Amino acid sequence: MAAYRIKEWGAADRPRERLAALGAAALSSRELLAILVGSGAEGSSAVDVAGELLRRSDGSLRRLASLPLGELKRTRGVGPAVAARVAAALELGRRLEREAPLERSRIRGPADVFALCAPSLRHLLHEEFRVLLLNAQHGVVREVVVTRGILDASVIHPREVFKPAVVESAAAVILLHNHPSGDPTPSPEDRAVTRQLADAGRLMGIPVLDHVVIGESTFVSFVEAGLLVPG
Repeated sequence: MAAYRIKEWGAADRPRERLAALGAAALSSRELLAILVGSGAEGSSAVDVAGELLRRSDGSLRRLASLPLGELKRTRGVGPAVAARVAAALELGRRLEREAPLERSRIRGPADVFALCAPSLRHLLHEEFRVLLLNAQHGVVREVVVTRGILDASVIHPREVFKPAVVESAAAVILLHNHPSGDPTPSPEDRAVTRQLADAGRLMGIPVLDHVVIGESTFVSFVEAGLLVPG
């Protein structure tokens, strides 16, 4: 038996109409994804395709957000355009999650760094090294991605960290990166990078206030661990 197309459903059951009538919060993740999918494949509705996407990520939006476009396109009914829409929507969600703290919050300690940056870092399958540029009141001026890949002092040049700090007239910086393993324990390479950049910051008059390593649900602060003296 051929599957009903969404346009053949009753108006009260269609995801777009339900969103218009009840608001996006009333829809399931599957229905929201179906709106992004737009149209289904032969014999499958957009809701069916959305369900397949969720099954591919074990029902986790975080895992879905970590899948590359090529993996999304392995789902029947998901071509380049649909995969791009889904990836873009999930990225917008990550940015929205961290936008308000970025604009209104000052960094009072490493827990604030974790709250601000973990949503966009802890799901990644690769290491990503970033720097938070702070003003004199420790408000975040900008978050800069420095490198992607294995953290190594030989490939992270102080110029890449402090050039944007100079351009933005930052008063101080905080270093941060993720551990895809979920364990935020600093490695010897993490310590070497931190020493190198802290020394450079002292010479430039832009102190490194901390280095925060982000795991799946927790973090390690170099300052709290006694591995870095700020300034």
